[in-house]
Amino acid sequence: MIKLARYLKPYVGVLILAILLLFVQALSDLNLPNFMSDIVNVGIQQNGIEHAAPEAISEDGYTFMTTFMTEDDQNTVSEAYDLITSGDNSQADYETLLASYPELANQNIYILNESGQENIDNLDPIFGEATWTFIYYIRSLDTGVQASESDSDMSDIDFSQIYEMLPMLKMVPAESFDDARTQALQTPESIQLQTAIQFTKQFYTDLGMDVNHIQTAYILKIGGFMLLLSLLGIIAAISVGYLSAKMAAGVSQSLRRDLFKKVQSFSNKEFDRFSTASLITRNTNDITQIQTVLIMGIRMLCYAPIMAAGGIFMALRKTTSMGWVILVAIVLIVMLIGVVFFIAMPRFKIIQKLVDRLNLVTRENLTGLMVVRAFGNQDFEKERFKEVNTDTTNNNLFVNRVMVFMMPTMMFIMNSITLLVVWVGANQIADSTMQVGDMMAFMQYAMQIIMSFLMISMMFIMIPRASVSGDRIQEVLAVEPSIVDPKEPKTLPTNTRPVLKFNNVSFRYEGADEDVLHDIDFTAMPGQTTAFIGSTGSGKSTLINLIPRFFDVTKGSITIDDIDIREITQFDLRNHIGYVPQKGVLFSGSIASNLRYGDKTATDDDLSIAADVAQATGLLNQTPEGLYREISQGGSNVSGGQKQRLSIARALTRKPDIYIFDDSFSALDYKTDLALRKALKNYTGDSTVLIVAQRINTIMQAEQIIVLDEGKVVGKGTHQELLKSCECYREIASSQLSEEELSL
Repeated sequence: MIKLARYLKPYVGVLILAILLLFVQALSDLNLPNFMSDIVNVGIQQNGIEHAAPEAISEDGYTFMTTFMTEDDQNTVSEAYDLITSGDNSQADYETLLASYPELANQNIYILNESGQENIDNLDPIFGEATWTFIYYIRSLDTGVQASESDSDMSDIDFSQIYEMLPMLKMVPAESFDDARTQALQTPESIQLQTAIQFTKQFYTDLGMDVNHIQTAYILKIGGFMLLLSLLGIIAAISVGYLSAKMAAGVSQSLRRDLFKKVQSFSNKEFDRFSTASLITRNTNDITQIQTVLIMGIRMLCYAPIMAAGGIFMALRKTTSMGWVILVAIVLIVMLIGVVFFIAMPRFKIIQKLVDRLNLVTRENLTGLMVVRAFGNQDFEKERFKEVNTDTTNNNLFVNRVMVFMMPTMMFIMNSITLLVVWVGANQIADSTMQVGDMMAFMQYAMQIIMSFLMISMMFIMIPRASVSGDRIQEVLAVEPSIVDPKEPKTLPTNTRPVLKFNNVSFRYEGADEDVLHDIDFTAMPGQTTAFIGSTGSGKSTLINLIPRFFDVTKGSITIDDIDIREITQFDLRNHIGYVPQKGVLFSGSIASNLRYGDKTATDDDLSIAADVAQATGLLNQTPEGLYREISQGGSNVSGGQKQRLSIARALTRKPDIYIFDDSFSALDYKTDLALRKALKNYTGDSTVLIVAQRINTIMQAEQIIVLDEGKVVGKGTHQELLKSCECYREIASSQLSEEELSL
C-alpha cells in the first residue's frame, strides 16, 4: 500500500493544510476543559475573583493584611499599592474610582497601581501566605492546637471585629507570627490562594462593590471564550472533512483511472492472471476501502495522537496525583485493541477474496441465466450462490461481532475510569488538595485520551483491511504488459494496398508444454480474401488473434508491407484493422453509437451503407428510431445473428486496410450469408480480407484458403485446388456439401 502513496503527491498542500487545521481543532478541544475548570473554580467557587491580591482594599484591610506579612513582603506590597484619600477630588480618576468603589466617599482605600500579570503573580502568594499566617495564629490563640488545612472556609468571617483588634495586633512582636507563618508555608499554595480570595471578596464587599456582577461578568467572559473556541473547532473540523473528502475522492479517481488504463493495456496473457470479477472488485470495492481510510484516516491518524498526547499533558498539568488513573486507562485500552487486532485481522485479509468470489458467481449466473434455466439448474445455482454468500456473510458477521464487542467494552472502561476519577478526586477535594473544577477537567481529559485511543484502534483495524485492498490494486498496477509498443515505432504507410505476411510463425501459450501453431507461413494479398478452415482446436482463432497483437508470436514474424507488426504502435496497427470477433459484442447505447465505435466521424449515411452491406437494414427498419434504436447492455435485446451483423457493420464503418472476420458468419442463415459475402466483396475493394469459418459455403469463393490441422498448415490454395490436393479439406467439404455441390 505504501507504493500507492505517490497518488498523494498532488495533494500534499491539501494534506498539510488539513493537518494544521487538525492542530487548531485539537487545541480548541483541549482548552475547553480548562475554561470549564475556570468557570467552576473561579466563576462559581471564587465568585469570579481571579486573584488573591485585591484590586482595591480599604485602609483597615490593608493594615490588617500587612500586619501578618514579613518586612520584605510589606515593602513589595507598599510599592504595588497607592493610597487614595477619601474626598480628595484633585486626585486623578477620583470620580471613576468613586463609581467603582462607593466606600471611597467614606474612607481611604489602597488601589493596585499596576495590574500586569507579573505583578499579580508576585503579590498573590504574599496575600495567600499572610491569610494563612493569620488563620494559624488566631486559631492557636483560641485552641492552643495546630489548625487544619481542610478547615479553611472563611467566607463568613466578620472583618469589623478583626479591625477592632488591629491596635492590639500591631503591638504584637513580629516574631510571634513566625510559628504560624511556618505552618502557613506548609499549606499548599492553591489552598492559600483560595482562602485569600475569600478575604478579597470580603474586602470588595466592604468597598461597596457588586460581587455578583463580578461573578456574572467573569462567567460570561469565559463562556464567550469557550463559545469562540467551539466555533473555531467546528470550522476547523468542517474544513478538514471537506479537504479530506476532496483528497480521498481525487486519489480514488486517479487510482480508478490508472487501474482502468492499465487493464486496457493488458493482452490476453495478462487477463489470464486476473478474473473479470476480480478486476471489477479491485476497481470498485478495493478503491472504496482506500477512499474510506483516507477520509477517516486524515482526521483520526493525525487528530487522535494530538489529542492523546495533549490530553495527557493537560491532565498532568492539572494534577499529577491521578496520573496513575490515565496509565490504567491506557493499559486497558491497548490490551483491548491488541485482542481485537489479533482476532479480527486474519478475517479482514480474506474478505476481499470472498467479495471476488461472490462477484464471480453472481456475474456467471447473470450472464448465463438462459443456460441455467434451459437445463433447469436454478436450484444448483442457488446452492452455489448460497455457499459463497454464506461464507462472506459469516466472515463479515464474525468481524462485526468483534467490533460490536469492542464498543461496549470501551464504554465500560470509560465509565469505570470516570468513577475512579470521581472517587479519587472527591477524596482529594475533601483533603483540600484539589479543586472541583480541576477534577472535572481531569475527567474530561481522561475521556479525550480514551476516545483518542479508540480512534487509533479503529484505524488499526481499518488500515490493514485497506492495506489488503491497496496490495490488490498495486498488484494490477505493477503488471508489465507482455505486449508493449516499441521505443522508436515505425509508421504504416497510408493509402496503400497492404500485404500481410506470416513468416514461419509459431506460438505457444504461457505455461504450455508445446506450441499450438507451428511454422505458419502465408501471404494475404490486398483485394483478395484469405480464408482459414479446420477442425475445432486447430488454431484458427489463435492465428487470427496474432495479427492485432492480442498475443505476440513466439517465433517468426508477422509483417504488413514488410514492417514487423511489433515495430508498430498497437494503436497504429489496430487503426488499420477492422476486427469482428467470434461472439458479437455490443455496448449499451444506440445502434448508431455502436457502429460509430469503428469511426467516430462517420455520418448517418456512412452508418446506413455499412448496415446495408452487413445485411442489418431489416433491423433498422423494425422500429421508427432506426439507427438510434436503443441497444441493451451486451446486446441482450437483439438476436445472435443481429449481433453478428451489427458487429460486421461496425468493422465496415471503419473502412480499414485489413478486415478480420473470426467465424463471424456462423449465426447467419445461408441466404443472408450469401448476400453479405457478395456485398462485402464490392465494399472491401482493395482491402485485405481474412475470414475464419467453419462452413465451406462461406469461403468457397476465397482467392486463398488455408487449412489448419493441430496448429499446422496442411493445405493452401483455392477451393478446387484443395479438393484435389488436401485430404483434410476434402473431408470437411464432404461432410457439408453434396457430391453435386462438390463437383461444381
